[in-house]
Amino acid sequence: MTEFTVSEKMGRTRRWLLAYPRAVPIAIFLLIAAVTATSVFAIERIEDERSRAQLRANMAMIGSALERRASTTSAYLRAGASLFSAMGEVPADRFRSFVTELRLDAAYDGTDGVGWAARVDPGEIAEFETATGIATGTAFTIRPQLAADQPYAMPVTFLQPPTVRNRRALGFDMQAEPARRAAMIEGERNARPTATGKVVLEQEGGADAPGFLVYMPVFGSGVEARELKGFIYSPINAGKFLETALALEAVEGVGIHIYDRFVSPENLLASAGASHAEGETTRLVVNVANRPWILEVQAGRTAILSPLSLVTLLFGLLVASLLMLLVRMLTKQAFEDARTLAWLEEQGSIRNSLTRELNHRVKNTLANVLSIIALTRRRTGNVDEFVAGLDGRIRALSATHDLLTRSDWGVTPLRDVIEAELAPYVKSHDHRVELQGPDIRLAPSDALSLGLAIHELATNAAKFGALSQPGGRLDIKWTPIADSLARVEWIESEGPPVPQERKTGFGTDLLERIVAHELKNPIDLEFRPEGVRCTLVIPLREPAEFRMRGRD
Repeated sequence: MTEFTVSEKMGRTRRWLLAYPRAVPIAIFLLIAAVTATSVFAIERIEDERSRAQLRANMAMIGSALERRASTTSAYLRAGASLFSAMGEVPADRFRSFVTELRLDAAYDGTDGVGWAARVDPGEIAEFETATGIATGTAFTIRPQLAADQPYAMPVTFLQPPTVRNRRALGFDMQAEPARRAAMIEGERNARPTATGKVVLEQEGGADAPGFLVYMPVFGSGVEARELKGFIYSPINAGKFLETALALEAVEGVGIHIYDRFVSPENLLASAGASHAEGETTRLVVNVANRPWILEVQAGRTAILSPLSLVTLLFGLLVASLLMLLVRMLTKQAFEDARTLAWLEEQGSIRNSLTRELNHRVKNTLANVLSIIALTRRRTGNVDEFVAGLDGRIRALSATHDLLTRSDWGVTPLRDVIEAELAPYVKSHDHRVELQGPDIRLAPSDALSLGLAIHELATNAAKFGALSQPGGRLDIKWTPIADSLARVEWIESEGPPVPQERKTGFGTDLLERIVAHELKNPIDLEFRPEGVRCTLVIPLREPAEFRMRGRD
């Protein structure tokens, strides 16, 4: 039962291969390719999720680093506010000592230091400028001048460390600039460190480098409680701030942008890494000193396919190609098997046809031989003459049979038949034999009849005609006279005169009875004085009428 089922399945598979020789291999290739594509899609989805998770992790680390940097700055400023709130005034040497004692560590890198901005009422400006100039040892002027509606000034009084860059900011009234003023008002209201929006620091000297400031209000103590004395603050370059924050985390291959409150080109504070406009983008709100920032992290666009997907794709295509090739080979083998079976069936049919045809042709040949024997017996007076005549005629049939055998009993060139029968008589150079005519091919039975006719004519010519003496001439010409007929002319000349009174011999009977009957056309035989002339009309048949075996 199992063997039958397996054989049945194999037969069904072979029928499919034979019925769809191109579709089956392609279908198998497409099926494997579809499975491969599905696998690659699943792998890519997993890779995308992993990339997104990694991007979110990077964003969280960067946001945490920014908030830690801001918290460190706020802690320093809170410490200063606690100290200065207990003091009546903030002298230059005391402020300088305070900043030095802070011993700002590496986490404070990216800022321009720590500054003090004292509150100065309009009536105290001149006195404040003089006192501050004496304390700092340099000329001190508040700029720009107070507006008419401005209640007080908040000039940069001290800024440590005292670098050339920081000295540019001394005397600048931060109340005169809206972004700084808004942050100070918010800080005074909440009494905690507050960052400004996007500004350009005075330290930049006119350069367009975005920055921000973190203000911590300082109030008086005792009866002066809640009376604003000034602000301790830290000016920060946004680009350096981001750079130092990223130095705390190992983040690579992403683009980072910081925006103040809203994502827009005018609110861009700082950028780091390469910009990846086509990559995955994730955003996070980060609170820096009581002000919301938008952190935008862009992942670089990876390769079209991940390494695992690429390996899977290549392996799948390889398997699909090999299977398609294997099925193609099986299809070819199935065709070869089917062709072999068809050929064997054809050969069996041909063998049966050959057997029938051979029986038919052997009977015809034997019938011709019997006719030749009968005619020879009636025309000869003794056994030797009978044997000699019969031997020559049988040899003529044998020579033509050799030609037919070499041609596989197919068509035989007319010229070859004539040359085979004349071969015993043209070895001598004492006479001339001319053959002239186009390439005409004869059916086997017609070739046999023509060969027998040429043998009789040649035997007669060798005994009594042009081939019996030196100088004799024989011309044989053939030409098509219709699509299915050809004429063969036998012309003897320059031989001995032909007697006009003569009895009918065996050759004449053979030609006029047997050959004419086989060729199905009469033979015109003339015994002219100058030489014998014979005209034969031979049918030209299509190979399909006599072909014995089919093509391979």
